[in-house]
Amino acid sequence: RPPPDCSAAMNCGRGPAPATMVRCRQCSASVAAPAGARAVQCMQCCCVTRVGGAGRQLSVVRPIPNFGGGRGKKRAVLVGIKYTNTRACELRGPINDVKCMRYILTERFGFANDCVLILTDEERDPCRQPTKANIRMAMHWLVQGCSSGDSLVFQFSGAGAQVPDCDGDERDGMDEAICPVDSFQQGPILDDEINQAIVRPLVHGVKLHAIVDACHSATVLDLPYRCTFSKQYGCLRWMDERPLNGACKGTSGGQAVLISGSSNGKTQMSVLPEPNATIGALTHSFIKAVECEPRTTYGHLLTSMRTTMRAGAGNCNLQGPIGCSISKVTNFSGVE
Repeated sequence: RPPPDCSAAMNCGRGPAPATMVRCRQCSASVAAPAGARAVQCMQCCCVTRVGGAGRQLSVVRPIPNFGGGRGKKRAVLVGIKYTNTRACELRGPINDVKCMRYILTERFGFANDCVLILTDEERDPCRQPTKANIRMAMHWLVQGCSSGDSLVFQFSGAGAQVPDCDGDERDGMDEAICPVDSFQQGPILDDEINQAIVRPLVHGVKLHAIVDACHSATVLDLPYRCTFSKQYGCLRWMDERPLNGACKGTSGGQAVLISGSSNGKTQMSVLPEPNATIGALTHSFIKAVECEPRTTYGHLLTSMRTTMRAGAGNCNLQGPIGCSISKVTNFSGVE
């Protein structure tokens, strides 16, 4: 229960005044704070966020979401969505993507099972369903209290989308987004929010690897630089993706790396989710490359993944818990 002076919205002004929008520190929802308010309470998660003069948001201590998992130095959030019984096209691969990723993290890279949080639409626990609210909470669980030496992984396998940019931080005028299982009801999760949730909080010594196997995912973390293979020069090249409006999209001293399986639909061909594939093309090529050379460099990893994806159809000879095969795919897009 919040203290008496921190009720839903306290207005100390003299008369009505325009409200200021404040982002909830728990679930990132936008909450209206009347002029003079000292605190607001989110209607979605009931978290109390203090505000200061002119709507300035102050840091608050919020509880770590209780997913029943551990809090080791190696933590992962793995999200796979088939979209069964929804208006979206049902996919077969995302659940297997998550199973394969969990296997390689726990068996090859020393992640404890209770530090790997899985959200899929096959989970019976409502808290483990890949809804918009649960994915938001899971992202905050992943980075909450991160410190030097932490190794974090975020995986999303499912559908991606593009929506018109409203704040002027996109060079192409479009925000990229991931689609939760309830996206038709609640909307997608935009790259701006993903950046704010799992990139900006990374402090010095923390490393995040994000693997996103979805369409329109090349810049879904809004990272300031992107590395992709240039057909013109026949090599890997870095591209400056910093927002033209000067918005800061970097970390707080840590390192964030995105491995994505699709371009944004302009100069490169996209790798779209194949409804009949039993594992995603990006996930398959990533795991195969890592298993062949566990201590590889990012450059070698990209080259190996690109070779696998351009090779086309074939069986997925992984040492994981399931036998997988994939349909023929078209291309690859990069590391950020």
